Amino acid sequence: MTSPQRSLASTLFPVGLLLIAMTSIQSGAALAKSMFPVVGAQGTTTLRLIFASFIMLLLLRPWRAKLTFASLRTVIVYGVALGGMNLLFYMSLQTVPLGIAVALEFTGPLAVAIFASRRVLDFLWIALAILGLLLLIPTGETRGGIDLLGAGYALAAGVCWALYILFGQKAGADNGVQTAALGVMIAALVVSPIGIAHAGAALLTPALIPVALAVAILSTALPYTLEMVALTKIPTRTFGTLMSIEPAIGALSGLLFLHEHLSLTQWLAILCIILACVGATTTIRREPHVVVARD
Repeated sequence: MTSPQRSLASTLFPVGLLLIAMTSIQSGAALAKSMFPVVGAQGTTTLRLIFASFIMLLLLRPWRAKLTFASLRTVIVYGVALGGMNLLFYMSLQTVPLGIAVALEFTGPLAVAIFASRRVLDFLWIALAILGLLLLIPTGETRGGIDLLGAGYALAAGVCWALYILFGQKAGADNGVQTAALGVMIAALVVSPIGIAHAGAALLTPALIPVALAVAILSTALPYTLEMVALTKIPTRTFGTLMSIEPAIGALSGLLFLHEHLSLTQWLAILCIILACVGATTTIRREPHVVVARD
């Protein structure tokens, strides 16, 4: 018979892994922002994806994947969506605080979760998400509003995240975790020309290499591994609910590492989006597959 202490430990362990994973991802994003003055968001995305490709190539051995023409097409769309998500998110970070960018990007998976159910209750979550967006994005000459172009980049990253989830489910059904490595490699191939054109020889700056490697580990290798372990120990719905607090972790990371102070209205907006994500995740009738390696 399982003791209460062991049962509690088995419950808290995967939760702790997820918290570490989310903190790692947002810390990596904060560290990546320090590279922008040298190579810009485009160059930073390129370096991160290249290093992440090498790491995942070694860990997941994607050459073992068995691809048909149809599955290859799905993997390519998945990789392009992944590259677009990374690039657009970093583009948003140039002018938008980290926590707000994460909250805006979360509208993508939120939309996927809501459309998977389509019940009357879902209109509550839609309303909460819209309220959060209205509080974040200025509609007039509002003081303290966020940059509209940056917000647009973050919302576009959310669209790419939604495509990433939908096509990642199809691609992952064929080759499992090896799909993630293939997706990151394709993303690197898609984004690299943009980064090279923007940053040029600055990408070879020696001081950037260890920082870029750290970003790749913090934002990809470490959280991916931890989330994979956590997903085997807790239900998919619980996993999705816990992931919904990531905008708050992003906001705290921005505050601690980048000194990005948010207004009370902006914190309220992030809370609305988090509640919408939690509500959509916990009330859907069908549990969609969770695609873990989103970055």
